[in-house]
Amino acid sequence: MSKSLHVNGNGTNGDLRKRAAANKPATKTEISKIGRESDKKLDVHSTYEFGGPIGVSIMITIFPPIMYYLWICLWFYDGALVHPTGVTDVLPFLGRMWDHVQQDAAPNTWSVSFYVGLMVFQLLLAFVMPGYQQEGLPVPSLNYRTLTYNCNALACWYATLVTSIIVHTTGIFRLTGIIDNFGSVMTVSILWGFGLSFVTYFVSVAQGTTHRMSGNFVYDFFMGAVLNPRIGNVDLKMFQEVRIPWVLLFYICVGGACKQYEDYGYVSANAAFMVLATGLYINACAKGEECIPQTWDMFYEKDGFMLIFWNFAGVPFTYCYPTLYMVRNHPDVYKFPLWGNIALYSTLMIAHYIFDTSMAQKSHFKMQMQGVYQERMTFPQWPWSTIKNPDFIQTAHGNKLLTSGWWAYARKPNYSADWVQSLTWGLSAGFGSIIPYYYSVFFFVVLVHRCSRDFERCGQKYGKDWEEYCRRVPYKFIPGVY
Repeated sequence: MSKSLHVNGNGTNGDLRKRAAANKPATKTEISKIGRESDKKLDVHSTYEFGGPIGVSIMITIFPPIMYYLWICLWFYDGALVHPTGVTDVLPFLGRMWDHVQQDAAPNTWSVSFYVGLMVFQLLLAFVMPGYQQEGLPVPSLNYRTLTYNCNALACWYATLVTSIIVHTTGIFRLTGIIDNFGSVMTVSILWGFGLSFVTYFVSVAQGTTHRMSGNFVYDFFMGAVLNPRIGNVDLKMFQEVRIPWVLLFYICVGGACKQYEDYGYVSANAAFMVLATGLYINACAKGEECIPQTWDMFYEKDGFMLIFWNFAGVPFTYCYPTLYMVRNHPDVYKFPLWGNIALYSTLMIAHYIFDTSMAQKSHFKMQMQGVYQERMTFPQWPWSTIKNPDFIQTAHGNKLLTSGWWAYARKPNYSADWVQSLTWGLSAGFGSIIPYYYSVFFFVVLVHRCSRDFERCGQKYGKDWEEYCRRVPYKFIPGVY
C-alpha cells in the first residue's frame, strides 16, 4: 500500500490533512532518510543516456552540419531540401554546400563584434543590474544546502530593449545587420558554443568540481562535468538559459521584420507574429526567472555541451527558421486571410497562457512547500499563476507531488502548451517549406525523450508514491487523450 498522503485545503478525511495559507505550508518539505538514500543513488552515474558515448559523439558531430544545411536551403534555395541528383553528384554537391559556407558564413568583423559584444553586454548586465534574491531547491550533493539566485533578468531585458532601440534608430547599429550577416553570426555562435563547452569542462576538472561523471571523456563533455558553475553572484547555467538564446532569437526575428520593412515598406502579420511569439517567450523567462531555480535544468542537469551549445547556438539559429523563410520570400507567398491570422494569434495566446501559468503553478508550489514563496508583481502576471491551498501527494521521500491546477489534468501540461507554441511558429511561415517546422518536430522529439527520462527518474525516486500519482493523474500530455 502506498505511503502517500493526499493533502488538500478542503478538510480532513482519513489520510487527508488541511494545508495552511499558500505561503505558509502546513508541513514544510523535509527530505526523509529514505529520500536521502534514494537521492544518493540517483546522484551518481549509473547508466548512459542518448545512446551513450557513440550517440553523443554523433550528435556533437552532426549538429553544425545540419544547421548549415538548413540555413543554405532557406537562404539560397527558397526552402527546398536540396540533395545530390545522383551518386556521381555527391561530391560536387558537398562542394557546393562548402562553397556556401566559405563564401557566406565565414566570420567577419561585424559578426564577431555583434556576437561577442552581446555576450559581454549581457554578462555585464547580469553583474550590475538589481534583482530579486530567490532561494533554490535543496541540492543533495551539497548536503541539501540551497543556493541563492540573483534574478535580475527582467531588468537586464528592459535595459537591452532600450539599448537596442537607441542604437537602431540612431543608426549606430542596424538590427537588419543580423539578417544580412546571419551565416557569419551563426558560425561565430557555433565556435563560441564549442569553445565555451571545452573551457567549462576543463576548468571544472582542474578545480575539482566535477559531479556525476561516467569516466568517458566524450560523454562527460556532452552531459557536463559541473552542476552549479558560478562567477561571483552570476549562476552561469541560469545566465545561459535565460539571457542568451531567447534574446538572440528575439532580435533575429526583429531584424527580419525590419528587413521586411526595408524591402517592402511594411511588416506582414506573419513576421509580426514571430516578433510577438519570441517576445512573449523571452519576457516570460525574464519576468518569471525566480521559477527557473526550481526546474530540472537547474536542479539536475550539468553544464556541458548539451546545454551550452544549444543555448548559445542551437536555439537562436534554428528556431528562427520561420523568420528566415519570410525574409527570403515575398509576403504574398505565405499571406493568410484575416480569419487565418486571428486563429494563429489566438492559438498562440491560449497556448502561451497555459504554458506560462502551468510553469508558474509548479514552481510556486515548490516555493510554497519550501516556505520561500513571495509574490512578484512583474508584468504580466496571468490569472491562476499561483494555486491557493493546492492538493498534493506527500511522498515517503519527503517531496510533494502537485495534483492541482493544470497539474490535475496532465503530468506535463507545460510541455503540451509549449509544443503548441512551437507549432504556431512554423505555421506562421505557411506551407511552402517544411524547414520552418524544424522547431516543432525537433522539440517534439526532445519533449518525449525528456518526459521518459523524467518519469523513469521519478519512478526510481518515489516508488509506489509515483505509481499512486500516475493513477490520480493518468494522462501525460493531453487530458483524455494521452
